[in-house]
Amino acid sequence: MKKILIVEDHADMRELLAWQIELTGFVPITAKLAKEGVEKAIAEKPDLILMDVMMPGMDGREAVRQLRAHPETKDIPILAATALFRTADLKTCLDAGCNGYIVKPFTFQELQVKLREFILPGNGAL
Repeated sequence: MKKILIVEDHADMRELLAWQIELTGFVPITAKLAKEGVEKAIAEKPDLILMDVMMPGMDGREAVRQLRAHPETKDIPILAATALFRTADLKTCLDAGCNGYIVKPFTFQELQVKLREFILPGNGAL
């Protein structure tokens, strides 16, 4: 089964995303903070990373830069999950190395579409 790493500092959101990912047919792996997310990505080699952008300590964009610099994780698709919706904010996510983004709040259906877009073979990404 395909694995998706969720890096999210809010426990309720992390649990909700894990539940939604399971319902979609994927295996969720969770990390509370960006540093832990980088470590789990290297160890677990997920098929997709759902990265919160605003977190205490290291933010999601810095975590993405570290993942892109590491040979084990440089090619894993990364989807930014962010409440920042201005064009400039979204561009900084892409510039950091994210393959796309989903703007919070999002529906379960929107999440399903994004996950399938990034994780299923033959589908393009945003």
